Amino acid sequence: MHHYKEKLQAQFQKIYNELNPQQRIAVDTIEGPVMVIAGPGTGKTQILAARIGKILLETDELPENILCLTYTDAGAVAMRSRLQKFIGADAYKVHIHTFHSFCNEIIQDNLYLFEKNSLDPISDLETIQFLKELINRFPQGHLLKRYRGDEYYEINNLKNLFSAMKKEGWTAAFITQKTKEYLNKIEQDKLNKDFIYQTSRKGKFEKGDFKPDYYDEVERMKKLVAAAGEFEHYQQMMNDKNRYDFDDMINWIIEVFETNNNVLLNYQEKYHYILVDEYQDTSNTQNRLVQLLIEYWDVPNIFVVGDDDQSIFRFQGANVDNMKGIARRYADALIKVVLTTNYRSTQSLLKVSGSFIENNQERLINDSELGKLNKSLVSGNKKFEQQQQCLPQIIAYNSMFEEMLGITQKIVQLVKEGTPSSSIAVLYRENKYGEELAKFLRLKNVPVYSKRSINLFEDAFINKILQILHYLNAEQDAPYGGDELLFEIMHYDFYQIPAIEIAKLTVEANNKKYDGEQTSLRKLLYDKSNAPAKDLFDKGLDEGLKNLSHVLEKLIAAVPNVSLQQLFSQIINEASVLQYVMNSPQKISLMQRLTALFDFIKTETASNPILTLSGLMNILSLMKKEKIHLSMVQLLGHSNGVNLLTLHGSKGLEFEHVFIAGTIADVWEKKKKRISTYKLPGNIFSFVDSQENTSTINKKEEELRRLFYVGITRAATHLYISYPVFSNEGKNLEPSMFIAEISDKHPEIVSQSVSFTAEEIFDFQALQFLEQTPQIEPAEEEFISALLEKFSMNVTALNNYLKCPLQFYYQNLIRIPSGKNEATEFGSAVHYALEKLFRNMQDAGKEVFPPKEEMLANFSWYLKKHRENFTKEAFDRRMEYGNEVLTNYYNKYINTWNKVVAVERNIRAVVVNGIPLKGKLDKLEFNGNRVNVVDYKTGDIDKAKNKLKAPNDKDPNGGDYWRQAIFYKLLIDNYKVKDWRVESTEFDFIEPDKNKVYHKQKIAITPQDVETVEQQVTETWKKIQNREFYTGCGKPECYWCNFVKENKLQKARYEHEEQEE
Repeated sequence: MHHYKEKLQAQFQKIYNELNPQQRIAVDTIEGPVMVIAGPGTGKTQILAARIGKILLETDELPENILCLTYTDAGAVAMRSRLQKFIGADAYKVHIHTFHSFCNEIIQDNLYLFEKNSLDPISDLETIQFLKELINRFPQGHLLKRYRGDEYYEINNLKNLFSAMKKEGWTAAFITQKTKEYLNKIEQDKLNKDFIYQTSRKGKFEKGDFKPDYYDEVERMKKLVAAAGEFEHYQQMMNDKNRYDFDDMINWIIEVFETNNNVLLNYQEKYHYILVDEYQDTSNTQNRLVQLLIEYWDVPNIFVVGDDDQSIFRFQGANVDNMKGIARRYADALIKVVLTTNYRSTQSLLKVSGSFIENNQERLINDSELGKLNKSLVSGNKKFEQQQQCLPQIIAYNSMFEEMLGITQKIVQLVKEGTPSSSIAVLYRENKYGEELAKFLRLKNVPVYSKRSINLFEDAFINKILQILHYLNAEQDAPYGGDELLFEIMHYDFYQIPAIEIAKLTVEANNKKYDGEQTSLRKLLYDKSNAPAKDLFDKGLDEGLKNLSHVLEKLIAAVPNVSLQQLFSQIINEASVLQYVMNSPQKISLMQRLTALFDFIKTETASNPILTLSGLMNILSLMKKEKIHLSMVQLLGHSNGVNLLTLHGSKGLEFEHVFIAGTIADVWEKKKKRISTYKLPGNIFSFVDSQENTSTINKKEEELRRLFYVGITRAATHLYISYPVFSNEGKNLEPSMFIAEISDKHPEIVSQSVSFTAEEIFDFQALQFLEQTPQIEPAEEEFISALLEKFSMNVTALNNYLKCPLQFYYQNLIRIPSGKNEATEFGSAVHYALEKLFRNMQDAGKEVFPPKEEMLANFSWYLKKHRENFTKEAFDRRMEYGNEVLTNYYNKYINTWNKVVAVERNIRAVVVNGIPLKGKLDKLEFNGNRVNVVDYKTGDIDKAKNKLKAPNDKDPNGGDYWRQAIFYKLLIDNYKVKDWRVESTEFDFIEPDKNKVYHKQKIAITPQDVETVEQQVTETWKKIQNREFYTGCGKPECYWCNFVKENKLQKARYEHEEQEE
């Protein structure tokens, strides 16, 4: 421990010495409430990490007692990465979460309390279906009921309103109250020019009369109230269908915390220090969650960091007023720290950005209750002192085409001059601009990097998979009736069948039909594939066609006999899809798309366990009709390329050269976009009351101005703001008002006009007709690195690696989609029944086990809930068998079970030799602090005997179960949250042997066992980090080694390894 403190002290002092005085105040003040207002580039991530180090050094707190909450997954990853460099492996012990992951962890750790086992996340498709049903139930005369036109017009309005109500914590009664107050205020304010005439016009209206806009506003408010009144009905529908969305998670936690003081107290006592990053982006419900965690103390150790000038996620529920709220709540004790030293940008750029954001009125520095605050940023980066500083450039181009051409040429010039492509970014409001600009840059061979959401229904590769499913369904509906689809499938590049061979077969089938023979393309393909050779010289049918016929016949026969998930797995593995993916230079992207489709299928079968292939095809058809996307985020290009980002996506990043493109009024302040929600009264957000003179229009402008401010503060040294004067069709375009605001305050920034000759434009346009270089996907190393960054060692991964590194690679890293088989799901049902048995015993508080009928009911419930993973026959068989073995198991052990237990325990944030470990344990039996770990096993015990053996000559690594027993001791003995010590691990076989005898196998653990497995963990972790998982075990029976050989992947792997060197 002393050595640990010395090491931490050295690391801390090194970083602390680099902090400026303001940052040191934020780090040193570890007790009480602290609010840090951190402008762009002021090093807030650094102080968060340093503050955690300070807490660990100067108090007796453990890393587990510290909670960090942030707004995005990227923020959480960045925080842990920075912390790891500072405090090493202990960074894994600090609880760093997004709000959603934090809520999910609470739910997972308290499933018995939340009773959410029966709920599944709602899909976009189900949301539309529920809202349609809700609208259909509207009674006659309902304000939202339509009798003409689109009767479901209100769907998106309702969807967005309900989401806002959850994020803000609004009820229908609250909205009704605010609406009444809003309308009353209009009626009482006779000087309101928007709704009340200020003069008279004879015969038309009198001074003080309401304008027609007032009556329209009243109608809008009535519709809002009517819509809000449907919220509880919608929530009831979701509950009835066992569905939830992510907004519900936070509300669940809040409800449990507010109604169950013991649960709240447990977490209040667990987290002694709470840090919240990006506090200006928290919603009302997220803010309420934080308040509940800290309200136990009169003066809590809460540390919030944010910047009101960078609050740009109002559309996602972010409320900048939360910063004001915490300042007022702890006004007497709060330490306010304003970071003003910027380490990112030159002073000339900071001067422009600072004067620009001063146009906003809704800022913390204008709130008198917070005292006098100074947010003027000063450049603290010494490297800029010796450099010539450049003013921002404002550039006008003749057209949108010329703007993209100009940006492209400037970037080409910068790259030629030695500027790394990755230090250049082009920012824009709309994704379509980036997609078009990427084409320009690629024409000049400039690498690009961007993230975008794609619709898998528009993806060629996924459509091939869907076409195979369509074909299999067609053949079930009308055998030999899917020839048109089959003809397309035969041409897929999965199969590499020569087109001439397909043509010959098609012509032959058509000739037979013409001659009156009853045949089809499928039948002819089958007959010729199975026909014997006519003579020695007969080459027969093309091998590719033969193989395809065999596979398709097998799949057609499988449709009624396997689950949808199993069918999908067979298509991937047997229809050459996986072989195609792994041989493709785009394998990572293809695998991600394949996994996304499989995840969708799993979700649909979970919500409808008896879903058939025909039902799935109907769902897909409905989604396409309703334009419901099957979305996934895809990386485009390589991280070393020029960054193409939306303004929202650029937050938190920095680049040497920043281009803000397409800065026209129609895209910014004058953009006309139908907002799919109801108009809300201006007083519904709490901060509006203190800003009565700020109109709704100005609030929108201020939100946009903050977004533009985020964009211009991404630049370190060079900023280029551009706009086109005309559209490509010749329409006049107006520059954004933000350009005028910058020019007015900085007359030294002179707008430039750039144009191109007809010849220059022609030369570039000509390039567009040439064949472009294919887009290269991100390198596999980058993809694997991202996965390994989040990887924690668990016993399944360890066992898989020791069996075969390729098995670990495919199952634990690549995660090839595979449906759950009936044996796995049966085991899960047994585990669930036993968990509930012990949980209910504990909840009753009488140390009396419930009757076996209750256990059997829980088993039956789980099996029915996961009905999608069984055929009808398998389901009936497993239900009957499960009831039999569980009944006998209960009768055998009911009087001998230890009642001092913990069940289904998730153990995380454990670090051994710098390696993060995690695991989920079925049951812990206690004798004081001594623990016997119980792991339930289903299946044939005779097949498990070798897995229970310690290392021996035949198996030097020991069996999987033996290793699992020792791994659990490593995990629990190093779990600093509890003072537990494992004495043994016991494997409890729920299924009897062939003589109907039940068995338990206890493994006593020796220090030598612990040393052996600890060494296995350490060596395996090292090999994984060194990417030693591309070479298989070489055993003849190994599925994954044979998969690589059969699909001719060895060469690709060998080449990859050589490239790595």
